Amino acid sequence: MTRPHTPNPDWTMVMTGATRGLGLVAARSIVSTDRSCHLVVLARGGGPAGFVDGFGEGAGRVVAGDTDLADTDATMRAAAEIRRMLDDATLPPLRGLAGNAGIQYLDDEHVTADGLEATFAVNVLANHLLVGGLVGHLTRGSRITITVSDTHFGDLRHNLGMVPAPRWTSPARLSRPGAFGGATPAAGRIAYSTSKLAAIHLVHEWARRLPDGVEIVSYNPGYVPGTDLARAASAPQRFANRWVLPGLTLVGPFDRVPMAGRRLADTILGVPQAVTGAYIDRGRVSESSAESHDPDRERDLWDHLEYLRAEALRRQ
Repeated sequence: MTRPHTPNPDWTMVMTGATRGLGLVAARSIVSTDRSCHLVVLARGGGPAGFVDGFGEGAGRVVAGDTDLADTDATMRAAAEIRRMLDDATLPPLRGLAGNAGIQYLDDEHVTADGLEATFAVNVLANHLLVGGLVGHLTRGSRITITVSDTHFGDLRHNLGMVPAPRWTSPARLSRPGAFGGATPAAGRIAYSTSKLAAIHLVHEWARRLPDGVEIVSYNPGYVPGTDLARAASAPQRFANRWVLPGLTLVGPFDRVPMAGRRLADTILGVPQAVTGAYIDRGRVSESSAESHDPDRERDLWDHLEYLRAEALRRQ
């Protein structure tokens, strides 16, 4: 006797950093291969013109929300609106959250409306606010995926000498402008590598606090030439990133954008299987740096992020 086909129940995934680069590849891959997935993308301006139409037949299952992740209040409002849509069944049950957005500047002096350093605000705080705002609606079997970077190792093998090593200090200092020297490219890159170390710390702390049946992992795509991460760099650096370095994927340990995006999509969908808190390096469960495992730092970071969240709640 043939068992009748039962379609997979519809589910929702929330994603940041899905409007360009490997995030866009991952988002389109998931929507096109899993017709039960409804995608909510959070991006400034709701993404570029025609963004949703680019999903083709899956466009009807994609919602783009206008959210500036550098704005604490806007990020919290976005989480609240998603909760409302889940509660009134405008969206099917929430089963995934992917924090893929990331930014890197040529200094550490970009200031958000909240007075925070922008790299920290987008790469760390926004992820914490979204997880915290949506955790109560994540169904059993959910996976949260946070995109990090192997620059957090701080050695030549992982950063090819292009990004200085992270420089940890108190989370209160990390969250404010000028922690690494101000208006220099090195300061901006240290802010970036340190923010990615902080994101791994955050994953570890959330892994201790999430309810049973909900897991969180960090995903390292490695260096992916041709993305827009370096869009704030100098003109020669942007040219090299877009036109010269992609050629190294033929001989070096780099992925092109399509491969990195497919690996991100797999990770979001639960492949490979991994324990909560795991570090997934280009599709393989691996180990993050020794420095990234520090429960005291992780609790300190958590406490400061919760303080910033409480400050935002008081403003609302």
